[in-house]
Amino acid sequence: MATVDSINFTNNEAALKQVRENDRGTGAPEAVKINFNEIEHKVATSKSKASLIRKSTGGWKFASLLLANQALATLAFFGVGVNLVLFLTRVLDQENADAANSVSKWTGTVYLCSLVGAFLSDSYWGRYLTCTIFQLIFILGLALLSLSSWLFLFHPSGCGDGETMCMPESSVGVVIFYLSIYLVAFGYGGYQPTIATFGSDQFDEANPEERASKAVFFCYFYFALNVGSLFSNTILVYYEDTGKWTLGFVVSLGSAVIALLSFLLGTPRYRYIKPCGNPLPRVAQVFVAAARKWNIVPANSGDLYEVEGPESAIKGSRKIYHSDEIEFLDKAATITEDDLSGPKNPWTLCTVTQVEEAKCVLKMLPIWLCTIIYSVVFTQMASLFVEQGDVMKSNFGDFHLPAASMSAFDICSVLICTGIYRQLLVPLARKISGNPKGLSELKRMGIGLIIGMLSMIAAGVTEIARLKHVQPHEKISTLSIFWQIPQYVLVGASEVFMYVGQLEFFNGQAPDGIKSFGSSLCMASISLGNYVSSMLVYMVMGITAKGKSPGWIPDDLNTGHMDRFYFLIAALTAFDFVIYVFCAKWYKGIDFEVTKMEIQIMENQEDVGIGRV
Repeated sequence: MATVDSINFTNNEAALKQVRENDRGTGAPEAVKINFNEIEHKVATSKSKASLIRKSTGGWKFASLLLANQALATLAFFGVGVNLVLFLTRVLDQENADAANSVSKWTGTVYLCSLVGAFLSDSYWGRYLTCTIFQLIFILGLALLSLSSWLFLFHPSGCGDGETMCMPESSVGVVIFYLSIYLVAFGYGGYQPTIATFGSDQFDEANPEERASKAVFFCYFYFALNVGSLFSNTILVYYEDTGKWTLGFVVSLGSAVIALLSFLLGTPRYRYIKPCGNPLPRVAQVFVAAARKWNIVPANSGDLYEVEGPESAIKGSRKIYHSDEIEFLDKAATITEDDLSGPKNPWTLCTVTQVEEAKCVLKMLPIWLCTIIYSVVFTQMASLFVEQGDVMKSNFGDFHLPAASMSAFDICSVLICTGIYRQLLVPLARKISGNPKGLSELKRMGIGLIIGMLSMIAAGVTEIARLKHVQPHEKISTLSIFWQIPQYVLVGASEVFMYVGQLEFFNGQAPDGIKSFGSSLCMASISLGNYVSSMLVYMVMGITAKGKSPGWIPDDLNTGHMDRFYFLIAALTAFDFVIYVFCAKWYKGIDFEVTKMEIQIMENQEDVGIGRV
């Protein structure tokens, strides 16, 4: 297994450069000239070995295995999640609002667990081990779910199809069911941000071609996610909707097992990044040191403390240049007389890189908070969109279209819009803006917010039309379920801009020591979006369901006004967009020192005729 950290010839480069300068300036003796030749030979040998290792590891060949793993794991996950709201109402006999909140809490837990996986990956286990362990937990949850549904929950056989009622559920079966779905949440959520970061690790930022491939990888990563969920949202949903829930869960289990095997297949040839240690003490040291030096004036950027040489004090992390934002924290890197007189104490004196790592977390937080409302929009697909479609005309002759399968239009929208974005919009935007990426990540996320707001307006308009087509004493509206297509398509288009942009932004802006944490912020946004959605449902029902009023989202949707709830989310998204614009204009990106060093190294390589790695 090749470890990228072990491929290090920077010190040799520095030595070579220093010897050359001495040789030119002082007329070095023969001993120094011999040393020069030895060092040059060592540099060439180191780079040759590094080049051979990189050619045989990583790259698209092994990143493709991770994309296949993502597609299969997503198929397994959405085989459980996409129809969960109907499972709760049909099999466990929950009411609509309760089921929607249960799904929101469960989905929120899924993505909240991403923070746990990211912490273990960055601090102790590394990406590979973290992915392996959490996938095993994921498989265990799916196995228990299949077992509980087969033995305890479906009596008589075939119940839960919307027509045949299930007998009162077994308490043991319900306990195992909830244990299993939360194991699924823990396993899938814990490994999601890590697999994204591990995939990006297969591309070397020092290589211009691989740096470009790394940016494209996140686009394909989200593409693979939607390819996997397409099968779940069409084929599996159909079988589950007809009462064959156990079959759907078993297929999900099989997909998760194949996903793990495909992941393990690339073990000998992946590129590995060693964990950088627990970031919490490092960040805490910055705040404590700055607080202890409350009364001093921060030093100029050139006088702040940083370790000598090309290596950072943080193991495995590149150095970061000083930034002018949040100057208060610069006090932690300001050298005082007490720092000079006594032994070095990390709780009183921190390096510039350590301070910038803490600054980076603080600077990303406002952007991240602005994405939570978008996740409220996104989570409606797994809850209220399904409940809305369940009371619309979905029978066409003898064929019944499951309400949850309408999310296939969201997936198709993502797949089509991804192609349009990569092949048309990026080249066009690149010519106009001069940005190699076409549109910056922040601009894409802003566009995603606007399209997400439009999707809620479309959902509200559809609900108004649905209510107009409700016949007296009939539960199902005569309005076709295909009226939901615009809202699903708009959500899908918004995902391409918002979630792909988030993955690139948070992974690219996070320092090396917290890369998985950066990716997990995207998942954590979805998590909090689900909890905020659940809170909004509770608040709205608490305010509107008074006296004889059934509220906006009652058990009988024909007596409610779910359209007003959609318009409320649209208004919140518009307000959130205004705040986001201010935060995006304020944000200044991270500046890695290695970026400029690489330019110098490549120039040195050309001077001595050494091929680039």
